[in-house]
Amino acid sequence: MRLRRIEVSRSLPAIALLAAAVLAPAAARAQAAQPAPAESASDVAAEFSDPLTTLPQIFLNNAYTPENYGTDAESNRLTMRVIVPRVPESSLLPFVQLIRPSISVVTAPTGRGEATRTSFGDMQLFDIGVIPWPDRKKTGLLMGVGPIFVFPTATHREAGQGAWQIGPAFAAIYKGVPGLLLGGLVQNPISVATVASDRKSVNTLLVQPIVLAYLGKGFYVKSADATWVRGWNQDQATLLPVSFGIGHVTVRQGWPPLNVFASGEYMAWSDDAPVAPEWTVRLGATVAFPEWRPW
Repeated sequence: MRLRRIEVSRSLPAIALLAAAVLAPAAARAQAAQPAPAESASDVAAEFSDPLTTLPQIFLNNAYTPENYGTDAESNRLTMRVIVPRVPESSLLPFVQLIRPSISVVTAPTGRGEATRTSFGDMQLFDIGVIPWPDRKKTGLLMGVGPIFVFPTATHREAGQGAWQIGPAFAAIYKGVPGLLLGGLVQNPISVATVASDRKSVNTLLVQPIVLAYLGKGFYVKSADATWVRGWNQDQATLLPVSFGIGHVTVRQGWPPLNVFASGEYMAWSDDAPVAPEWTVRLGATVAFPEWRPW
């Protein structure tokens, strides 16, 4: 009996080591499985409109134009966009790299009457590198620069510009005031080749001003959907729309953050545009994936 007790006591350290070896990985997995602290609705609302955000997301936006200058037809554009941030550990560059491809389905007028045609539009892609200075934590300012590409993927003439394009893109965002986002996105794609001899060359300045104010309880107001257009070539249009919208962000533990918004847009000024939207209604939704941010 005494010898048996001695054998058991000697085996206790081995049993303890075996239990630790089995339970430690399980504990580590349980700890890793715990969700990260959820971001505030105010922070997430700002990131949904921030062109320099590192928040991975899928964006869906539908712009319906019931009234157009130059035609009796209605028009519509459904856009899907994916934001893929690459942090230095996984990017090809020594700083944050933001890749944003966009595809669209366009319902465009085919003439002066009410006839329309629905087709795939041109694909856009910009790849912006975030400038590591000045210190965002101290100044609240963040800037980025990179190229924009436009690919002539439109399946009908009226749905695209018919030109391969490349040009510079610049974005700046200021978050120094809590609950307020100020900034803009500037792009200037320039055609390097056209798909047909009757297609005109393109050189267009695109300016998207961004203003967002968080109201509380997930709600915010913004003017961030309108894009000013200035064509540098002869007979290219100049468009100056203004927009205002309201949105709501839902942040719930265990669920991806969801953003929904509605906005209206009015064409304040247009020049040299054979067809231009008079006013537009936008409805959009964005789903974010914070757990993929380190990727």
